[in-house]
Amino acid sequence: MAKMTEVPGNNKKHQVVLYALSTCIWCKKTKELLDDLDVHYRYVFVDLLAGKDEQEVMDQVREFNPGCTFPTMVIDNKKVIVGLKEPEIKKVLA
Repeated sequence: MAKMTEVPGNNKKHQVVLYALSTCIWCKKTKELLDDLDVHYRYVFVDLLAGKDEQEVMDQVREFNPGCTFPTMVIDNKKVIVGLKEPEIKKVLA
């Protein structure tokens, strides 16, 4: 299983997982927004994975976002937000 990076934050109301690409500006902005909202979250840069780890994570992304676009944010293993949708992210997490 691919290791996710955990980012500490005081807002722990939800379990937040961010699937991102290391080269994606929208992924970077989404991470910055989560940091600004002081959200505790985990993320993984999918493009830095290889082999079995990459396949496992892509299967997870596909389960929540069949288009496999990034950033893909999964909240409480139910709610999915694809792309940088700042108002929606703030509404759910703030």
